[in-house]
Amino acid sequence: MSYRIGFGIDFHRLATGRKLWLGGVNIPHGKGAVGHSDADVLLHAICDALLGALNLGDIGIHFPDTDPAYKDIDSKVLLQKTYALIDQKNYGVVNIDSTICLETPKIKNYSDDMRQVISEILHIQKDDVSIKATTAEKMGFVGREEGLVAYATVLLKKH
Repeated sequence: MSYRIGFGIDFHRLATGRKLWLGGVNIPHGKGAVGHSDADVLLHAICDALLGALNLGDIGIHFPDTDPAYKDIDSKVLLQKTYALIDQKNYGVVNIDSTICLETPKIKNYSDDMRQVISEILHIQKDDVSIKATTAEKMGFVGREEGLVAYATVLLKKH
């Protein structure tokens, strides 16, 4: 059996007038992430972790922000396309561990829905997706609510 581990990280600015998408779920909030796509930091971090595990580059190589085809794209589509690349290499996801760093809103009421969305796209059980959250204790750009960060680690197994 062959196992591969990947790590991903993503950052986005926050601004009023944008929707906040996290883990494929729209979360009501006064600010949303700014980006070429829907700026879902969690799904982007997972995409990078998947790609990194198999040395396939990063999300910017496969879905460049200079390509108008990806303007305002739903990041769930990016995750589906990334999963297809992993599947083509004959690997599947064993589990995901992730952390979202933001001051507000609290995401505990949404994490179950996020886990469901991600597990369906990646063809794994919901219990194989861990989503945690933490604040920056009012420090830095996250603490000032200027942006947010997501980290993801994935374990892949060859079929």
